[in-house]
Order: sequence, then C-alpha cells, then structure tokens
Amino acid sequence: MMMRPDAAFWQGKRVFLTGHTGFKGSWMCLLLHRLGAQVTGYALAPPTHPSLFELCRIDSLIDSVSGDIRDSQQLQTALLQAKPDIVIHMAAQPLVGLSYQEPVATYETNVMGTVYLLEAVRLARNAGIPIRALVNVTTDKCYENKEWPWGYREVDTLGGHDPYSNSKACAEMVTACYRAAFFQQDGQAQDLPPIGLATARAGNVIGGGDFTGGRLIPDLLRSLLADQPMQLRHPQAVRPWQHVLESLHGYLLLAQRLYGDSLRYSCSWNFGPDANDAKSVEWLAARLCQKWGKQATYEVDERASFHETTYLRLDSSQAREKLGWRPHWTIEQALDRIVEWTRAYQQQADMRQVCFAHIDQYGKEGAS
Repeated sequence: MMMRPDAAFWQGKRVFLTGHTGFKGSWMCLLLHRLGAQVTGYALAPPTHPSLFELCRIDSLIDSVSGDIRDSQQLQTALLQAKPDIVIHMAAQPLVGLSYQEPVATYETNVMGTVYLLEAVRLARNAGIPIRALVNVTTDKCYENKEWPWGYREVDTLGGHDPYSNSKACAEMVTACYRAAFFQQDGQAQDLPPIGLATARAGNVIGGGDFTGGRLIPDLLRSLLADQPMQLRHPQAVRPWQHVLESLHGYLLLAQRLYGDSLRYSCSWNFGPDANDAKSVEWLAARLCQKWGKQATYEVDERASFHETTYLRLDSSQAREKLGWRPHWTIEQALDRIVEWTRAYQQQADMRQVCFAHIDQYGKEGAS
C-alpha cells in the first residue's frame, strides 16, 4: 500500500508556501486545502496568463501575499505574520532556457532567494515561532550529469552545466549549511526542538494547468489546441516524467516525517517515476498525439539554441524504503489526466473542481 499524506496531521496545520502562484505551487495549494491546512502563500503574480492559480480561484482558498523571494525584509515580515508550523519553499526561476538569457536573475532567485528564506526561518525560530519542518524543493537537474543510463542517487555529485541547474545545486549546498550551522545545533532557540530541514528533487513534472512557455507539455498542448504540428527539440532526450501529484504527495510525506523526527529525515530526497516511465521526448509527443486524436502530428526542430542533457533518471529507493512513497500513476495515466484536464478547459469547465476531482481520484487509487 502506498503511503499518503495524513489528513488528520494536516488538518489545521499552518503552512507557509513560497511560489504558490506557479504551476506546481497552485496544485500544492489545492492539495493542502483539500487536506485541511491553513496556507499562507508568498509569491509574485502568476507567471502566465491564463494560469492555474487564476482558473482555480486559489486566492479565495488561502491567504495570498504578493511578494518577491528576493525581498528579504518583506519575506521575513510575511513569514513572521503567518506563524507557520511548516514551510515549503517552491519559489524559483524554473526554466533552463531562460537561465541562459537571465543568469544573474536566476542565481538571485534560486540561490539568494533560498538564503533569504532560510534566514527568515532562522529569525522566526529565534523569535519563538515553533516552525518544525522545512522542505526546500530543488530539482532532479542539480546533479553533475554524466549522461549515464542509470538513476542518480542522493549521494551523487552535485553540479549543473546551465545556470538553472547549477543554481539549484548551489541552493542544495546552502540548505545543507544552514541545517548544520543553525537548525540542528546550538544556534537555534534553546526551548525549541531541532527543525527538520530537507531538500526534495523531483523528476520532470507534468500535469494539467501548466501554461509555461519553453516546457514540453505546455508547448505541445498549445500546438494541439491550434491544430498545428508540435515542434520538438532534442527528441531523443530521456527524462523522468511524472504527474505533478506524484511529487507533491512526496513532499508532504517528507514534511510529516520531518515534523515528527527532524534528525532522521533531514537530508536530500529523490522523487522520480519508475525506471520504465523515463521516456524520450519523441515517445512522449507520439503518445500525446495518439491520445489527443484528430490527426495530431509533430515535427522535429533542429534549431536547438542551448545545451540540454540527453539522459536523466532518478533513483528513488530512499523515498520508497524510508517514507513509504512510490509512484502511483504511470506515464500513460499521467498523459490521460492531462488530456482530460485540457478537454475540460476547452469546454470552460470549473477547473477548481476538475483539479479536486483529480486529487481525489489519485488519493483513492493510491490507497488501493
């Protein structure tokens, strides 16, 4: 049986979530709301229009604070006012392509943004706010990619050829430093238990409601909706594709364990799909065309303008053995959910209810 987030645990928990207006952050808001948590989100305005955040009217479900992760003073003020039990850090500049165009902003957001968040948590703890767990979401791309066909483990070397990947490797090291120097040593408030601090490295997350340019599934869906051939770059690149709910359930399971046993679970964690669901870009495009129907097609664009790795897989054995987490939906099922979501969006359905239905479906099937 797959372990799931415990609704009894999350009921009433105060959660401070950065990056809540993005694709993953919006799904996390919906999931936490479904579990009964009290969420304070901190982020800039939604990065796309349309956006999942707006379509699902998420600002009416949580306390939404508009702010830049690079504004340390505003971030500290928002966190102090929220008085959270748990912090989940998802704010980021998440695109490899954009990191080549804006490397300084990428490092400012992904590295210094992490520093400011960790510092805000440290100051809040010293002020007596009993934060018990912090999950910093980084990426599967934080590893030094050696183009090998087996999955990377949490103990493998960090690196990154592009500014995005490298900045996330830096964020991993910043987190490890704060954990050792402040959160589990004498520098913390003496009357509070050590804070659980972990990093989470997920695979290539896909799902309904992602409108981000430069990502495979949103770009493909835009082409399908326009009845145009999909354009592929790096068709033979292999990635660990997984539905967004897979990784989010992993993050919440990790937060639960950190809350109860900070020392044991304070480390880095991979959340990736089964090995046979690491597929090539072209395989994914062909399957999506087949599921979409209407003679959908794709073309290969040979004008790739920046370096991307060819092989990337994750070994998630640690999460399976120590958290009881495992992938539940196959890549085929994930694509089915994406097509369902997009068809509902075409028909102007209530997308909040569509997302809740997918969350509930995932939870019920995961318990079987």
